[in-house]
Amino acid sequence: MANRRSRLLLAADWASYKLFQGVLGYAARKPYAERVAWFGWFLTKVLGPVAGYRKRVLDNLDLIHPQMSATDKAAFADRVLDNFGRTLGENFFGRDFGDYLRARGTTIEGEGLAALKAAKAEGRPVLMVAGHFGNHEAPRHLLTDLGFTIGGIYRPMANPFFDEHYENSLEILGGQVFRQGREGTFAFHRYLLKGGLGILFVDVHDSSGERLPFLGRDCNTPISAARLAKRCNAVVIPFFGIRQPDGLGFRCVLDAPVAIDEPIPMTRAITERLERQVNAHPEQWFWVHRRWK
Repeated sequence: MANRRSRLLLAADWASYKLFQGVLGYAARKPYAERVAWFGWFLTKVLGPVAGYRKRVLDNLDLIHPQMSATDKAAFADRVLDNFGRTLGENFFGRDFGDYLRARGTTIEGEGLAALKAAKAEGRPVLMVAGHFGNHEAPRHLLTDLGFTIGGIYRPMANPFFDEHYENSLEILGGQVFRQGREGTFAFHRYLLKGGLGILFVDVHDSSGERLPFLGRDCNTPISAARLAKRCNAVVIPFFGIRQPDGLGFRCVLDAPVAIDEPIPMTRAITERLERQVNAHPEQWFWVHRRWK
């Protein structure tokens, strides 16, 4: 019975992936700007409500902004899902995304770029920390163009077909990909110790993390980035791809490095950098996450 159930689940995963491929094939026929806008519409009007993403946004708004009216929350949810959809469209077609950024003449700004170049010249590890905000892949494209190779840890997806597609998309920009887990974490640690440049996300739920405030409410927060930075003596640079009002362009910012400290105060400092951007552009943070479990 268990084997039969496993085969049925695998078949369901395969069918979901084939549907996904059909969506990508349909979108691929559209010009770049129209395609990105279409993904925003698709997440806002179709997938977001069906998959429960819209409800997650509204539930999080009820928790963090209870004073906001129902009308404002609905409009806000539309903007969040539009950014989420556009981000998926950009990242599923990563090569086109990179070409578009270059064609616009998008550049890296912020104090962190000089710190990054200095660290790499010294052979010192660099840990870039990001949140699910705007599109974090935009700065990565530009850094790759500047000759930097970036590795990172990623969380495998439950659907094996989606997972293979996702892992392949991550490798388009080069750099090593480390699967989340004990073995992947050790490998990532070794990679950094050799002077590597890596990325970690700081705004995901971590059941074993510390209860720290984010947007005014405590939540389980990973402190692994701060721990790794302290162990490796890495330069820690928060970075952001901030979507512009036209929905297509980006400001790509490498923030000033965060001082090495004990893990909890350092994680607080990193989180505060992300909070500043979320407060300035609230609809660009991925409110679809179950951040405050």
